[in-house]
Amino acid sequence: MLVDIETTGLSPRTDEIIEIGAIKVKENKIVDTFDTLLKIDDYLNPFITKLTGITNDMLEEGIEQQEALEGFVEFAGNEIIMGHNVNFDINFIYDKCESYLDYYLSNDFVDTMRIAKHILPNVRNYKLGTLADYFDVDYRNAHRGLKDVEITYEVYNKMKELAKN
Repeated sequence: MLVDIETTGLSPRTDEIIEIGAIKVKENKIVDTFDTLLKIDDYLNPFITKLTGITNDMLEEGIEQQEALEGFVEFAGNEIIMGHNVNFDINFIYDKCESYLDYYLSNDFVDTMRIAKHILPNVRNYKLGTLADYFDVDYRNAHRGLKDVEITYEVYNKMKELAKN
């Protein structure tokens, strides 16, 4: 299972998740998706809106944090979670599950950025956009949860092919 979140900032303790995107993969095919916007109490920083395209109006239509996290936990089940720079995402999800659900998410996780650092030692940096460009993966509409998950999945598959050779 792959996941990506969008947030109001960089701190799991003081900022909120505004979008969760995830996919389940079986036999190298996407078999299920989870994609939701989350309501927040404050207004978004204009920088976040510019980066993600997510607006305050869109979040008003979102679902409550607790409901979204319950849905994600159910979707994730006991799957291993994969993502690009997933430590960022997983720290937010862990902290928010504890604070909103009084639940400790214990899923193991795999970081595609760490994989990239291992098999692509000469890339200038390991941002998802850089790797997408390196592998000629379409990066348009990035910085949205589900789209970033799809990009991560394509980049991961390209890295698997490269590692086989």
